Amino acid sequence: KELIRKKSREVCTCNHQAIITFFCRLFPVLDWLPRYNVKTQLLGDVISGLLVGIVAIPQSISYSLLANQDPIYGIYTNFFCNIIYVAMATSRHNFVGSFGVLCLMIGQSVNRHLQLAGYSDGYTGSSLVGNSTSFGNGTGACDRSCYAITVALSLSFLVGLYQILLGVLQLGFVAVYLSEPLLSGFVTGSSLTIITSQMKYLLGLKIPRHEGVGSFILTWVDLFRYIQNTNICDLVTSLVALAIIVPVKEINDRYKEKMKAPFPIELLVVIVATVISYYFNFEERYKSAVCGDIPTGFRKPTLPDINLFSSLAVDALPIAIIGFAMTVSLAEIFGKKHGYAVRANQEMIAIGMCNLIPSFFYCFASSAALTKTLLKESTGTQTQVSGLVTSLVLLLVLLWIAPLFYSLQTSILGVVTIANLRGGLRKFHDTPRMWQLSKLDTVVWWTTMLSSTLITTEIGLLVGVCFALLCIIFRTQRPRATLLGKVSDTEIYEDQSTYKQLSSIANIKIFRFESSLYYANKDYFKTVLYQKTGVNPVLLAATHQRVEAQANADMDNSKSFFRTRFDCLKQANKRAEKPPADACPPSIDMHTLILDCGAMQFIDTVGLCVLKETHRDYKEIGIQVLLANCNPSIRHRLREG
Repeated sequence: KELIRKKSREVCTCNHQAIITFFCRLFPVLDWLPRYNVKTQLLGDVISGLLVGIVAIPQSISYSLLANQDPIYGIYTNFFCNIIYVAMATSRHNFVGSFGVLCLMIGQSVNRHLQLAGYSDGYTGSSLVGNSTSFGNGTGACDRSCYAITVALSLSFLVGLYQILLGVLQLGFVAVYLSEPLLSGFVTGSSLTIITSQMKYLLGLKIPRHEGVGSFILTWVDLFRYIQNTNICDLVTSLVALAIIVPVKEINDRYKEKMKAPFPIELLVVIVATVISYYFNFEERYKSAVCGDIPTGFRKPTLPDINLFSSLAVDALPIAIIGFAMTVSLAEIFGKKHGYAVRANQEMIAIGMCNLIPSFFYCFASSAALTKTLLKESTGTQTQVSGLVTSLVLLLVLLWIAPLFYSLQTSILGVVTIANLRGGLRKFHDTPRMWQLSKLDTVVWWTTMLSSTLITTEIGLLVGVCFALLCIIFRTQRPRATLLGKVSDTEIYEDQSTYKQLSSIANIKIFRFESSLYYANKDYFKTVLYQKTGVNPVLLAATHQRVEAQANADMDNSKSFFRTRFDCLKQANKRAEKPPADACPPSIDMHTLILDCGAMQFIDTVGLCVLKETHRDYKEIGIQVLLANCNPSIRHRLREG
């Protein structure tokens, strides 16, 4: 009661300093902006912000295609998220905006709801998704494009709500269950799915977008089934763009330390391709799909569709977790590299706000974007002021430049998306090295990657998490167990199977169990203990009882023989004095068993019962059991139990 009162007073104290501290923690910009050094930090932030903004323009448009949205909404997303993240982030280097894996998951959810609402697939004519200027929150006042963004912004609202609740409830630790091999496998599997979904744009094919289990295989089946309908113009354009973008990006990566800034090849290709498509009229002459009308300015704020919340609640959860995990992992990597602290729960709230508030302004869910964050850090950013500069670049596009991308082919957008997935595909080269380091982590990687690719991204993530947790349980369920020997002339005890020339103590065996003792490994503990010591007290006790019973039975038989047949008395006495060899109890070469509990972190009630049974069973055959190296929590549990 007193503890609760004390904590309540600490939390509920309201004074001037407490209010300032609360707002500084909620909005870290209030803490670092007054200390901003214009002379030393501004130049690096401006250069980094401009370069990231230039790269973000084509990626914003291409990731809109992946999320099944019109191009303008990708620019909206990157613009609003950057402004909000500047105010609430503890990371100085993260770039928050559209991220390929999340866009894939958003696009799958949007496409599923479009099919349920009775809308056709996205290719209606030559425009990207069917642009529209009418907006509403229901299918009656909405065309396909409008309903698609309504689903996406409602999904973004739920994602942000989940993330804020997790942050407020201090549940940022959930990200620790997404290990690095698991996330790496998930990103690689999602990259393969993204490449598959973009192939129809590179080939100019009009095929349906498959969802659910087996969509990866079904999409490739359709690609080969309709490959004779390939648009030659889109194919040639895609190959030329790939042949230009990929080598230049490789050069940027290889010489990034020598280059002051990476060459913006994506933006250059987009501009040149748009000009060529416009002057040669690819849309009319070769029936190439283009972006179409991209409006300028901002829409009036809208509300999410509450009627969609029930069907989107499950879809939003994996998006929220993946978005938070990517944001925090990148923030911690660069925070550690540059020597500043990152608060995971504040990052959860920040990314939640970046999804919640922009959902009212026609934005879809976002997170820290890997490629743009790496670019931001490598070009010398100092603070999140660079995010404001990036937003200014995107603002120019929103107000004036966006309509100029009317003739941009969707095949070019697909090329831009695929070119940015090289990092995920490079993980295949790391698997041999990973196998040498940890075979179990490699199996987790392959399991997550294959399930994310061949089943669905959401189920693949769930399979990966469950399999990784099962691997942890397996490691503790069958841990290493050894007998210890003494190093000569010391008090050091080591594993007899690993080290040579260890001396054993006569009639004493020391057993180490390198895991906590709990319900899942109780049977294994007994089995390996009996195996290592060579003494099974249960079997020995049973043997003793059988020998005693046999001796008593022989004695009774001898008495019976004495009463009935006097001439058999001598033979019966001999049998009683000399029992069979298999009836003799085996000899025991130890009188003391020491259990080294140094590796045990905890013991549950089942483990406590196992220790009791072990002590009792060995005591019955004359062996005492001692416990060594028990930590305070285990000693407390032993005393209580």
